[in-house]
Amino acid sequence: FSFLCLGVQSADKYPYFPGQEPTLPGHLDFLLQCMEEASVEGALIVQPINHKFDHSLVTSVLKKHPTKFVGCCLANPAENGTGVKQLEDLILKDGYRAVRFNPYLWPSGQQMTNEVGKAMFSRAGELGVPVGFMCMKGLNLHISEITELCTEFPSTAVLLDHLAFCKPPLNDEEKLAFSELLKLSRFPQVYVKFSALFRVSRMSSPYLDLVPLLAEVVSNFGANRVMWGSDFPYVVPESGYKGAKEAACLIASQASLSSSAVEWIMGKTVMQLFQGQWLP
Repeated sequence: FSFLCLGVQSADKYPYFPGQEPTLPGHLDFLLQCMEEASVEGALIVQPINHKFDHSLVTSVLKKHPTKFVGCCLANPAENGTGVKQLEDLILKDGYRAVRFNPYLWPSGQQMTNEVGKAMFSRAGELGVPVGFMCMKGLNLHISEITELCTEFPSTAVLLDHLAFCKPPLNDEEKLAFSELLKLSRFPQVYVKFSALFRVSRMSSPYLDLVPLLAEVVSNFGANRVMWGSDFPYVVPESGYKGAKEAACLIASQASLSSSAVEWIMGKTVMQLFQGQWLP
């Protein structure tokens, strides 16, 4: 089996948040078709920014396909603290199994280590739910926050989305970011998503400049803390969904990873993290 991480978008029934209308089709039937073509049996769906904190679309998909999809909700860092209760409800009532922290949704001048951020991060750990970090503007901007949260709350598992947006380093700043990513392996709770390869590579598919990065990430974290992800639907016009999976396998083979390591990256890691979720 292979599993991945993606965003889903849909229809008139589930209106988009104003200003966040999607540029690409990403509806459920299209996703299922892409998964079938790529022989992918199940997926982790991340609440897309297009619906902000209205989770009704993804919740409906999780209810419709309980053994195919695992849901990752979006943390609401509202200053009044209502996000903590929202998070509890999404996990305990709607069955979400992960939560994304998007640092750019925090109120201006606030960090993910503020009172609300720590309350949500700590509660996620108590509920056995990993927290994903989406560091779109670079890991260097958020490394101190991630380090502080991991240190203070060691029982909360962490997912670093899209290789923590570390590109193959060309300058000192990029070298620092990649070395900071590798240093996070000292926290046993941290996992790396080898996902959205088109966002981090400087080349076109199959993104072979990522071979040395994957080799170093696996050598630091172990393959059992690395997981492939597609970044559907954005991946479709880049390499295609099936092409993204094939690229990841090619990169892994060029990095001389064992077949066992490839199995972990392409499915076993995420299945172990969300135990009992994907059933035949």
